[in-house]
Amino acid sequence: MAKSKKTTPSKSKMVRTEFAAAINQIASERHIEPVAIYEAIRQALVSAYRKQFGNLEEESYYFVDLNEDSGESTIFKCPIVEKDEETGEILKWDDSNPIDVTPAGFGRIAAQTAKQVILQKIRESERDMVIKDYEDKVGEIVTAQILRMDGRSVILDLGRGQGFMPPEEQMRGEFYKMNNRITVFIREIAETPRGKKIIVSRAAKELVSKLFEREVPEIAAGTVEVALIAREAGVRTKLAVRSTQEGVDPVGSCVGQRGIRVQEVIRELNNEKLDIISYSEDDRLLIQGALAPAEGLKITINKDDKSAVVVAPDDQLSLAIGRGGQNVRLAAKLTGYKITIQSAEGSIKSHMTGDEEYEIDTFEGLIEDTRDFLVQNKLTTLADLSRFKNKWLEAELGENQEKILSDRVEKFEAEMAQRDSFDDLATKLESN
Repeated sequence: MAKSKKTTPSKSKMVRTEFAAAINQIASERHIEPVAIYEAIRQALVSAYRKQFGNLEEESYYFVDLNEDSGESTIFKCPIVEKDEETGEILKWDDSNPIDVTPAGFGRIAAQTAKQVILQKIRESERDMVIKDYEDKVGEIVTAQILRMDGRSVILDLGRGQGFMPPEEQMRGEFYKMNNRITVFIREIAETPRGKKIIVSRAAKELVSKLFEREVPEIAAGTVEVALIAREAGVRTKLAVRSTQEGVDPVGSCVGQRGIRVQEVIRELNNEKLDIISYSEDDRLLIQGALAPAEGLKITINKDDKSAVVVAPDDQLSLAIGRGGQNVRLAAKLTGYKITIQSAEGSIKSHMTGDEEYEIDTFEGLIEDTRDFLVQNKLTTLADLSRFKNKWLEAELGENQEKILSDRVEKFEAEMAQRDSFDDLATKLESN
């Protein structure tokens, strides 16, 4: 009893001129092991036999004897000795006296099958070579052309290969049109049921730092560094920069003369807002810079638990917090501090831990499934939820989850209506 396939004198079923030489040439050119091609041919021939001649005997194990020099192949069957009771996998068989079951005319099927296997192996080899090339480019940015949409995912032409951009790697508010060219960050090579895929991103914060590296010679040379970065893709990014060489202005280097450098990055990011601040070893100064454009802040920090209480003047509260808490949320992510914003009289107006990735992460009671749905559909802010209300209402998220979202949106829309009325009144007063 053995698993090995016994070689026996076989009928000439598939004769290919210089078969072994051809296999070896293909293997050498495509960097494929010849043994892998031969084994794939054997498996494919059994599959072709099963497909052509119906269900095989359950008590028998079928295998192919392939002459690797001539390409001759014969189908054999032998008794099964042992099976896995749970999976049904054949573990042992008795090939001491195999029975030749090769049907007449199988040579033609075998030749076609071998050709298909070899072509498939060539395609797999080419894909593997492309993947290998891009493994060295993980962490870099490339310019890609949009090929098509695959559901909510985007397929891009990277040059030699194709990139896959799932919804969570896309920028909020960005629409992807066929043939448009965009810059993407190569995030990883991911294993999927369909093989390895090159995952690219427009949402990664590294995309922003790499764009600055491309546009700012001082960053490329290492005289200016991006020390910290926090991002809500498609909306706003904050980055703290520092100089490694005396006399070099890190913020000025990133902005460029008349803002030409930062504007090029903003253009690549589809007009995403960018805040560039000077990095400081003094945590209080760092938090103060991170909360810009708010001014006149009184900051008390606790280094032990990495928390900060910020008292803002009444006329600076909205600037410190930002729309939907965005400014303080990004400041917390940037600095690594839990930040509490208080009004002058001491009431808490906002509290961020730094773990909140989006505005929806501040919604109490929101479950993971609901959050995943909202992120997948780029509904990460109250403005998104208000504008595309039908998307989440039609999704049947559950009565409790819909109520959480509805209450938040109602309050947001009321605040927006009130703000608009104030703006209209101010405009009328100014015109008078």
